[in-house]
Amino acid sequence: MPAIGTPEYGSLLNWSAALVVILVTLGLKFFTRGMLSISAVLIGLIVGYFYAVAVGMLSFGGDRGVIASWNNAAWIALPDPFRYGFELSAAAIIGFCMMAFISAIETVGDVSGITKGGAGREATDTEIAGATYADGLGTAIAGVFGGLPNTSFSQNVGLIAMTGVMSRHVVTCGAVFLIICGLVPKVGGLIRTVPIEVLGGGVIVMFGMVVAAGMSMLSDVDWNRRNMVIFAISISVGLGLQLEPGAVQHLPDTMRILMTSGLLPAALIAIILNLALPEELAEESTEEVSGGLQGHSKGSLPH
Repeated sequence: MPAIGTPEYGSLLNWSAALVVILVTLGLKFFTRGMLSISAVLIGLIVGYFYAVAVGMLSFGGDRGVIASWNNAAWIALPDPFRYGFELSAAAIIGFCMMAFISAIETVGDVSGITKGGAGREATDTEIAGATYADGLGTAIAGVFGGLPNTSFSQNVGLIAMTGVMSRHVVTCGAVFLIICGLVPKVGGLIRTVPIEVLGGGVIVMFGMVVAAGMSMLSDVDWNRRNMVIFAISISVGLGLQLEPGAVQHLPDTMRILMTSGLLPAALIAIILNLALPEELAEESTEEVSGGLQGHSKGSLPH
């Protein structure tokens, strides 16, 4: 369980588990080749798991131990369509439609990050369209089984950037494996025993790669005044509302949830500003502005 709010939070023991995962992952990635290098993240998590057992962070006995979690889970469980009933709600429909639109934008960014990090090129229109269609189809199927709307998993962008493997055949094999695991609750029971500190070590590496891939994409943008204004306002409002949700506490429940999601307000503001701001702002680049300011600082003040 997460240790936030307890004396153990941020302890050296917790940090050591995360550091073991990070060091093993980086060591295998940069000092080995072949399968060991490609599987660096997975092996790092496995080593971190056994480290957690060795230092007493995880036990095999007890009510919450590995054995209990394994024994309490069934061997086979089939999906149960419409387990939670079927109901139409205007607020839910509007909210999910808006989130689906924003999710499509996220998918475009993730696909671009994958091709940029894995192949060093921009994504094609066919690749972006296929990924968007897959997201929509997956969301429709997930709703039948009571699942949440699908979205592209940004951690995989970092994983692909690390391994360089972006073959669809590999993804297909992984998907089949995950479907089989989803039908075997004992697998979920075993994964549930992985300490959050161990997962945190892997997340640091993968989310760091996601940020790096995003910065690589942003480096290709023409950073003129117009683009800087759009980026600054959208990212500030998106992060600000996510970090301080109380700023919109007087909005209706549905709007408050959507506005504090981070991604939704940032994407909507960016789209609106991109449509509303005149293109004339883009004519003067940041280099010209900075050059003019430097000229004024070296010479006399303008009249």
